[in-house]
Amino acid sequence: MSTPLPPPPAGLAVSGLDQHYGSAQVLRGIDLAVAPGACLAVLGRNGAGKTTLLRCLTGLIPTTRGSVALDGADITRMPSDRRARAGLAIVPQGREIFADLSVAENLRVAARAHGLDRSGAVDEAVALFPALRELWHRPGGNLSGGQQQQLAIARALATRPRILLLDEPTEGIQPSIVSAIEGVIAGLQGRITVVLVEQYLAFAIRLADAFIVLSRGAVVEQGLRQDLNHDAVSRHIAV
Repeated sequence: MSTPLPPPPAGLAVSGLDQHYGSAQVLRGIDLAVAPGACLAVLGRNGAGKTTLLRCLTGLIPTTRGSVALDGADITRMPSDRRARAGLAIVPQGREIFADLSVAENLRVAARAHGLDRSGAVDEAVALFPALRELWHRPGGNLSGGQQQQLAIARALATRPRILLLDEPTEGIQPSIVSAIEGVIAGLQGRITVVLVEQYLAFAIRLADAFIVLSRGAVVEQGLRQDLNHDAVSRHIAV
């Protein structure tokens, strides 16, 4: 039996997206587009709406207005489980690994949920983070923060996503593992579409093809990487 090929990357488009928590408006008229296989950096201070945007994209929280499209198909009202099966995977801030399960079990559970437990998807993910093999039987809760982040990314990749959403992947991580994560994301270019939420500007811009900057829930700067004005962007990121 031949091994199934990973799915192609998907394009993502958001138009006029609003989101409210009760009476408070968190996102205001967000427009963005990511070409298949490209990387979009979403930049901004804490509280700017970056995590809320990712959660809207995955369907974890509802939108108030606007639309989300995957390869031109409207998924705005699609529940989160169907979006996951359509190829959206998120690595959330805080990682949210299964602390009582081993590294191997964390990866296999994710692959099995997508019908990929016999596909080689776990081996493909671990090949990108070979240090996980040395931790194979260790509970996820016993890993360091950097090891947990590698596991969280590998777990998302074990679902063979078409779009990978990364929420602050460098937060609290030692420089050597930040470099390893950067290498993996760079190696995904063209194979998986990436939306990267990040406050570490240099890291984000090295990886991104394009960027948007959020401030108070609205896009205040956007463009291609080569058009980025560091001074203008830094004003919206610096604390």
